[in-house]
Amino acid sequence: MNNPIVHSLVSAGAFLFLAMGPWSIQGIAQSGSLEPYRPHKQKDYVVTIQTSEGDIALLLYDSTPLHKANFLALAESGYYDSTYFHRVIRGFMIQGGDPESKPSGNPSNIGNGGPGYTIPAEFRSDLLHVKGALASARQPDQINPGKKSSGSQFYIVHNPASCRHLNMNYTVFGQVISGMEVVDAIATSPVRNTRPLDHIYISMKVKRMKKKKIGKLYSVETLDKQ
Repeated sequence: MNNPIVHSLVSAGAFLFLAMGPWSIQGIAQSGSLEPYRPHKQKDYVVTIQTSEGDIALLLYDSTPLHKANFLALAESGYYDSTYFHRVIRGFMIQGGDPESKPSGNPSNIGNGGPGYTIPAEFRSDLLHVKGALASARQPDQINPGKKSSGSQFYIVHNPASCRHLNMNYTVFGQVISGMEVVDAIATSPVRNTRPLDHIYISMKVKRMKKKKIGKLYSVETLDKQ
């Protein structure tokens, strides 16, 4: 496994153990605290975003433990299921994770929804907005000087050249390891005012795997083709 992105994700640090226990969205919103998961040296999680355009596989950084814990918990709980990528900007990024985009949500409030809490920023100079980077959306600096992340909304970078100004301003916490062609398809879909004309609904699956197996399944040859 000689891909630097996969190697850093799989080898650098231990995974965060997904133990739901008493965890709940309401509990985090009320207490204002999110606890990282227990580490493990040999296994990690692959999160798969399933869409009508195909699947996008993600690995999350251990060096952003709060964001990793939160994203895994939401994905595992089904929180993201039936949401859609509500903001698409070709040559920039695709954004999703807003519960208001569900059929039961409020269409007039799409872009402002979330679980009722934010996550402290976890900026790192070695985690940048490269192509396929997974990052957290957030409110603007004027009302969010601490640059805290949205509790659920995320985006995937389509063109890193357009995102350099976001480095160290928005938390990058993961990376696409398979399915970048799906990101490309979504990013180039027809839109009206950044809203896709056809809703691209998503569901998420979380799978715990040995790190060695992740390395074999998502090899450098696979990533180099994207």
